[in-house]
Amino acid sequence: MFYNVLKAKELVNLDGEKFEKKTLLEKDESCFSIIALKKEEIIDTHTSACDAAVYVLEGELELHFDAEKFTAGKGEILMFKKDEQHKVLANKDSKFFLIKI
Repeated sequence: MFYNVLKAKELVNLDGEKFEKKTLLEKDESCFSIIALKKEEIIDTHTSACDAAVYVLEGELELHFDAEKFTAGKGEILMFKKDEQHKVLANKDSKFFLIKI
């Protein structure tokens, strides 16, 4: 995988699946992953051990933090601190990068 040009949108697919995740780089708690999530699917409430960012490649996501909700669409980035409880809802079929540092 190193020293390679990857076509990000082709790394994960939703062929009959609700969710697909592929981790591209990983060290300790940090990682760089790409995730595909079908419309109306939810990643249940959880926390991250690292600060994180979500970059939406296609589709639209809602990220819920306690009483706050943020919507991120294609080309947008949402960053958040570690230990923040959150859940993710796909408003559309979506593909996004998850970066934990």
